[in-house]
Amino acid sequence: MIKVLIVEDDPMVAEFNKRYLEMVEGFTVQAVANDVKKALEIIDEIEVDLVLLDVFLPGKSGFDFLTQIRQRERSIDVIMITAACDTKSINKALQFGAVDYLIKPFEFERFQEALQDYKEKASVMKRQKKLSQTDLDKFLLAKDKDHTQILLDLPKGLTRTTLQLIWDHITERKGQAFSTEEMAHEVGISRVSMRKYLNFLSEIGVLKAEIMYGTVGRPVCKHRTVEDSSERIKQYM
Repeated sequence: MIKVLIVEDDPMVAEFNKRYLEMVEGFTVQAVANDVKKALEIIDEIEVDLVLLDVFLPGKSGFDFLTQIRQRERSIDVIMITAACDTKSINKALQFGAVDYLIKPFEFERFQEALQDYKEKASVMKRQKKLSQTDLDKFLLAKDKDHTQILLDLPKGLTRTTLQLIWDHITERKGQAFSTEEMAHEVGISRVSMRKYLNFLSEIGVLKAEIMYGTVGRPVCKHRTVEDSSERIKQYM
């Protein structure tokens, strides 16, 4: 589970953020702080992986908190959730290493996307000691892609970043069949998560399943790309 600290001075907003977070699998709220002093005390006392951070706080600002954890070289990620929409604040947050920036008020779908992207990136970083340039580009450039074309919605729980990463690994196989476990290992996500993506790709006619029998053991279900199906996947990425 990813351990989260919410730093928000408005009790009602903090409660909404907590409820939203509890709706996304894989996250748990460790604590809630209403100012920078309390937030710093909490990260000194308990383990925290991710902070949902407001800018406008009583006393010191959210940027003061960001400065403090960077000076302490703490391995803690931050997603900004704030009404500060000026470019100076946004640039400052990104310069201090914020992994995402949500402007209040926001939709739950955007909140969920931020957490899902973070969870999947964290999973890959944890499972794989090295990344190829292609894999890395999916993380660094995913939000900068030109999405002027209308993209179809993905099923709940799936993200475009991970779908693109999986599809790149699949196309590198040039039609070679693979199992769910093999692809999960290559990409660096759980078999359960991988199964959801592969089921989706099968449903839209991009993959086909084949049962393969070995000399011993149970038969294995493997997947293979359907010829001339690449245009279908482009509608989602």
